[in-house]
Amino acid sequence: MTDLLLVEDDETQREALAFLLGREGYEVRTAADGAAALAEFEAREPELMLLDLMIPSVPGAEVCRRVRLISDVPIIMLTAKSDEADIVLGLELGADDYVTKPYSTLELLARCRRALRRHRAVGTGGVGLPDDVDTVIEVSGVRLDSERHRVWVDGQEVNLPLREFSLLEALMNHAGRVLTRSQLLERVWGADFYGDTKTLDVHIRRVRSRIESDPTNPVRLVTLRGLGYRFEELP
Repeated sequence: MTDLLLVEDDETQREALAFLLGREGYEVRTAADGAAALAEFEAREPELMLLDLMIPSVPGAEVCRRVRLISDVPIIMLTAKSDEADIVLGLELGADDYVTKPYSTLELLARCRRALRRHRAVGTGGVGLPDDVDTVIEVSGVRLDSERHRVWVDGQEVNLPLREFSLLEALMNHAGRVLTRSQLLERVWGADFYGDTKTLDVHIRRVRSRIESDPTNPVRLVTLRGLGYRFEELP
C-alpha cells in the first residue's frame, strides 16, 4: 500500500477524504495542523503528501518548504480558488501540483496517481525540480530528443532555436505539473536573469506556433492564469 500523509484542518473534510483514499488502497495518515504534519513526516516519510495550505500552527507553505529541504516526496496542495498568491508560493517552494476546493474526487485521485507515477519514474536522486533523466521524451504527440536537439510533432520534425528547445524541454520534463514563470526563467535563462520577463511570453507563443494545431487555442502547452504554464498529458 502507498503511504500517504493527508494534512487538512477541517475535520469533516479530513475524515471524508481519508475514507475515500483508504478505499482506493492508500494507507492514510492524517494531521490537522502544520506542526503535527512535520512530526508525522519526521516519524515516517510518506510516499505522497496532500497538504492544505490554510492550516494552523505552521502554514502549509512553510511545511512545504521544510519538507523540500530533506525530501523530494510528491506534494499536492489543497487550496481555495482565491489563494493564487499562496499557490504560486507553494509551487515556488517545490510543491508538485495543486487541486482547488471544492475539488472533484476523481480529479484528485488522478493527480495522486500521476504524481506517484512521475516520481517513481524520475527516482529519488534530488529534491525540488528533478534533473532531466531521459534523452528522449514523448508526451501528447510531441517527441523531443535532447541529445540530438530534435523535435517531432505528430510524426513531423520541426526546427526549434536553442531557447525555444530548452523551454519545451523543461515543460515536457515536468508534463502535467505547473511551472511558474520564475521557475521557467531560472531554468531556461538562468538564475541571474534580470531582463524583461515578457520575453518568456514571446517564447511561449513561438513554441505554441510550432507544436499546436491552433496556437490561439492551445491544448498541449496551456496557461494557468496567475500561476504559470503546464504541458498537458493528453490521452
